[in-house]
Amino acid sequence: MKNFKILFVLAGMLFLTSCSSSSNETPIETNKSTCSNGKAGIYPCDNYDLLLNIPLSTFNAISGSDCWGWTDEATNKEYAIMCVDNGTVFVDITDTENPVYLGKLPTATISEDWWDVKVYNNYAFIVSEATNHGMQVFDLTKLRNVSNPPITFTADKHFTDFGSAHNIVINEKSGYAYPVGTNKAGTYKGGPLFINIQNPLNPISEGGWGMDNYSHDAQAVTYNGPDTDYTGREILIGSNENEVVIVDITDKSNPVNISKISYSNVGYTHQGWFTEDQKYFILGDELDEQKFGNNTRTIIFDFSDLDNPKQHFTYTGPTKAIDHNGYINGGTFYLANYNAGVRFIDISSIESKNISEVGYFDTHPENNNADFNGVWSVYPFLKSGKVVVSDINRGLFILKKQ
Repeated sequence: MKNFKILFVLAGMLFLTSCSSSSNETPIETNKSTCSNGKAGIYPCDNYDLLLNIPLSTFNAISGSDCWGWTDEATNKEYAIMCVDNGTVFVDITDTENPVYLGKLPTATISEDWWDVKVYNNYAFIVSEATNHGMQVFDLTKLRNVSNPPITFTADKHFTDFGSAHNIVINEKSGYAYPVGTNKAGTYKGGPLFINIQNPLNPISEGGWGMDNYSHDAQAVTYNGPDTDYTGREILIGSNENEVVIVDITDKSNPVNISKISYSNVGYTHQGWFTEDQKYFILGDELDEQKFGNNTRTIIFDFSDLDNPKQHFTYTGPTKAIDHNGYINGGTFYLANYNAGVRFIDISSIESKNISEVGYFDTHPENNNADFNGVWSVYPFLKSGKVVVSDINRGLFILKKQ
């Protein structure tokens, strides 16, 4: 019996209805598409199901970019936050069979392809490469009481001490935000800015660090790793185009460069993330697949001695697709892999130089070429196990391991 699926968008809610060509069968409404025999609907997959897909048209948007997530501790509801070319959208994904597109926070200036969002203390902090966009601060608790969604939101604070930024990094333990990828001609040469957000509605600029190359992305942590020389210090790891830099930013008035490391065949040092024990740092190079013709390449560094970082080994993926953002939760590395979708990589044996792919979900079934379509980012930190995925071309995806 041939089955097909029809997409409905109604009052901000997405319904994916499975219909049969037989009039004797009762249609079953569901947004879920189970991964079976290597496919979930049109999407190649392994070990992960599709719970929900909301297309960009629902958001009145042309392209997607970054994503993040938020759990309301007062209600235990889960929300997906996705950046699109003309703003940031908020979706209640607590029940993916009955999702609610709550509304959009429009851009502060103009539309742009590059956006980034992070969350601290129930507030979203949003930056963009849009001209003079600055940083929007949005109170996420307003999502609790939205009537007649979707609505147009307004920012609770528009911080304009800087103009555009490629990305924003937040250390939730210290209460500091670090916009990166700002103006290369500025005071800090595109390096991280230091912004105190402990009072989210009153951000305070406290300088920056610009002693090295432009920082495209970074991670900032309150260090509790194996190098006891830096226990309790605030450490920033910058992915700086052609190298990785390690900086002590505890004293915002006197940041100290600890060390730096590069590697062979640098295309563009893009983004990386610490393992949970802060011993290893997993890095993606965004342009090496195009420049050198290799499969997806992930470089793993041993950061057990921050003064003397070393390359541990290199992992090569199964496709030619470009890697983008990657995050770690427990023993899994969640890799946004553009045309090859999201790859799920077991890193439990990372010390013995052995990591392996244990699942994937390919939101771009057309091909796995080394170009810039498909998945931009992935957020794997919701307690329910739902994985938030932003796709440049096809909008918001919610996945879950089988």
